[in-house]
Amino acid sequence: MATWGQFRIEAPELAEAIAARWSAHKHHVLATLRRDGSPRVSGTEVEIVEDRLAIGSMPGALKARDLQRDGRYALHANPGHHDMAGGDAKVAGRARELLGDEKSAFLAAYPSDVPEGPMHLFELDIDEAVLVTVDDKLHVDLWRPGAGVVRYDR
Repeated sequence: MATWGQFRIEAPELAEAIAARWSAHKHHVLATLRRDGSPRVSGTEVEIVEDRLAIGSMPGALKARDLQRDGRYALHANPGHHDMAGGDAKVAGRARELLGDEKSAFLAAYPSDVPEGPMHLFELDIDEAVLVTVDDKLHVDLWRPGAGVVRYDR
């Protein structure tokens, strides 16, 4: 697994393209695992803070409970309206809840307004990142830690 910072160092162009997808729209789709192992999808907002990818959640939300129990996740960037401009971005890996001083320090560096009151905050480590783009062909750029970017064309 890798942090966003490691991803950015190992695959800077791909990381920049995927970061652009996070910032192009506010709401994205997070997949987590329910207690019985079935998938759950939830809306979420994404932030990159000091080379760390993070999501927040309201206290006691089901997605937060899922991640506390089993940190595996997949995150799909909002692809926009009909045209996939900028590509279709996805990352997957494991989430870790930030608590105490670590959470406070992270929130102090947050680039946007932090909601008042209690919240869950998760850092997302990355097992793989994918960007699908289309021109005359469909291109799938896949990155895994230490393996570089591999492109598949169809």
